[in-house]
Amino acid sequence: MTIDLPDLVAMNSLGRRIAQVLAPGDVVALTGDLGAGKTTLARGIIAALGHGGEVPSPTFTIIETYDSLDPPLAHADFYRLDDPAEVAEIGLEDYRADAALIAEWPERAGGFGHEPACLSIRLEKRGEGRQAIVEPGAAWQSRWP
Repeated sequence: MTIDLPDLVAMNSLGRRIAQVLAPGDVVALTGDLGAGKTTLARGIIAALGHGGEVPSPTFTIIETYDSLDPPLAHADFYRLDDPAEVAEIGLEDYRADAALIAEWPERAGGFGHEPACLSIRLEKRGEGRQAIVEPGAAWQSRWP
């Protein structure tokens, strides 16, 4: 499925759609070039889940957690990983316990597309806007229009 995202309003609308059906154990895997809008979409999802504060990019911390949200959420940016084995070193599975995960640069963590609860979204620049290519995993099929 392809979704046009001409502006920030459309990006936040997509974030709300995802947040409405997000469940513990889900992965939202965001791919795309630098500046494609991965962090912007992640911020839209997090805001739609009820977070009212700042949403820092986890580029340097690698993982930011939002335990008070429903569902609890881990937002990860794997851009700085050199080897997927580093995921175990940072304890990703501990962060994922009973939480949803937003993963930027998931391919650097070994990918999540094989997981049934993965919603893969590739963001591409289209003029001044963006386009989202969405591939829902099996667990998303009944939740994603």
